[in-house]
Amino acid sequence: MSHHPTPEQSALDAWLAAFASALEREDRQALASLFTEDADWRDIVAFTWDFSTAVGPEAIADRLLETNAETRASQVLPDLTRTPTSRVRRAGEEVVEGFHTFETSVGHGTGIVRLREEPDGRMLAKTLLTTLQELEGFEERRGARRPHGTAYSRTFGGQNWKDLREAERAYADRDPEVLVVGGGQAGLTIAARLRTIGVDALVIDAHERVGDVWRKRYHSLTLHNEAWVASLPYLEFPDTWPTYIPKDKLADWFEFYAEAMELNTWTSTRLVSGRYDESADQWTVELDREGTTVTMQPRHVVMATGSVSGIPSMPKLPGLDEFAGEVMHSSRYSSGAEFRGRRALVIGTGTSGHDVAQDLHALGSEVSIVQRSSTTVVSLEPSGISVYALFSQGLPLDDADLIAAGNSFPTLIKANQLLAQQMLKDDAELLERLHAVGFRTDIGEDHTGFHLKYNRRGGGYYINVGCSDLIADGEVGLIQHDQIERFTADGVRLRDGSVLPLDLVVMATGYGNQQEDVRRYFGDEVADAVGPIWGVDDDGEMRNMWRRTAQPGLWFHAGSLAACRANSKYLAVQIKAELEKIAPARRTA
Repeated sequence: MSHHPTPEQSALDAWLAAFASALEREDRQALASLFTEDADWRDIVAFTWDFSTAVGPEAIADRLLETNAETRASQVLPDLTRTPTSRVRRAGEEVVEGFHTFETSVGHGTGIVRLREEPDGRMLAKTLLTTLQELEGFEERRGARRPHGTAYSRTFGGQNWKDLREAERAYADRDPEVLVVGGGQAGLTIAARLRTIGVDALVIDAHERVGDVWRKRYHSLTLHNEAWVASLPYLEFPDTWPTYIPKDKLADWFEFYAEAMELNTWTSTRLVSGRYDESADQWTVELDREGTTVTMQPRHVVMATGSVSGIPSMPKLPGLDEFAGEVMHSSRYSSGAEFRGRRALVIGTGTSGHDVAQDLHALGSEVSIVQRSSTTVVSLEPSGISVYALFSQGLPLDDADLIAAGNSFPTLIKANQLLAQQMLKDDAELLERLHAVGFRTDIGEDHTGFHLKYNRRGGGYYINVGCSDLIADGEVGLIQHDQIERFTADGVRLRDGSVLPLDLVVMATGYGNQQEDVRRYFGDEVADAVGPIWGVDDDGEMRNMWRRTAQPGLWFHAGSLAACRANSKYLAVQIKAELEKIAPARRTA
């Protein structure tokens, strides 16, 4: 029985065949003619060994030919094992979207193409995504390639699996190839990816238990992303789980995940310092493990401690040092139970500020919030979850991650502008009520809403899970920052002369840039060379995230659970390529 391809599949097949032919012939004009005038090509490690975007047919053709001298892409074919090629809407446009695979000089690649029909009927590529998924000879050991297990299944009287695991975790006789600093979603995802391709990684975490990074957060916290968006690699959350996962449930899963994936973890262990030996291509790091100094020499260090530094920002506010009550940063706040019936002020209107204020209110505190700058406020449903609508369509997670990766920054801007306009409509009543009490809102830089605010600056927005209603109803007081004259011993004096008595001030004022952590652990020279971390660079990619940095052997991995799952794959492949000396020499600027 013969299967006739759909018209969409036929269009993709024809485009891929023309692309492969033009690339092989090194025909610049033919390559350029396959792309729309506003096309972009996003490459993740496959051609450029970086996260990079080329915009426009000429720039795309140039970069393809320049990089393919080394990449030598071949066997560019449709990937019939993935979600079928179909017509979809992306960033407000109808396109034909399909998956492809290809081989490179070092490994196996995959990606997507989005074809748009031009007025003359030609199907040209609006988007091309290429990603390096695996290195030849170092494929993921899963499925048919899973470990056999005979090493410990037949050795009666010898060491069993548990004995071997404990010996492996002890690192008594060796150093890890990779030291991962931080055991949250970033640390666990990169450790799982590395282990699956045969890299020896040790995860250290300052907390007593894996998962404490969530377990120790404030009492009422739940995830704002739906469960099906947030799974870790290889082990999806059970489909019986609630849509919004409570923090303790997630924390316990992290602990289970580390065991199930056989990750080597040391808790109650801190990084003290590290220095890189250029001639030996390795680090010498000093760790504090429960009070004992341990020195190790890993080849690579992955900082997986979040998208900000561990250093809280505590702005100097006039008179605050005279205040006799308690002052704390939101990172130290776990529950307002001890402040029941007392008077609190929360400074900052990002997510933490709102959540702390709502928690204090629920526990019987008289609480006000101070707004320092306008805030992007959206409802949890439908607005907050709309940016992840792709993941609600039942696609395999790997496919959804690739479709999301195919969005260059210009495409993300366009898509988020459309979403933000819809959010303004959906949330009009909520925003009107907030404006009525003087709360200032915005819709983000270039009207892109809250999601790109996170990418650009890591905060400045709130997904409403109830606190906006409390502010609008006057249940949580609102003070604008410029209304404050100064703090006094017993509270805060406003410019109109009134005094608000206080027992507690919570500073929900964010953190310093992660570059300051680099400075603390590795010194000024490394910190200055690496530069700021997180935020969008001039090419629309995340600064220093998941990619080579100016410091050999130093990598950064952070973001939401979804971002950590998707990008851990590319980070692991790059680290393995460096360990095996497969990666090309670094380009010096």
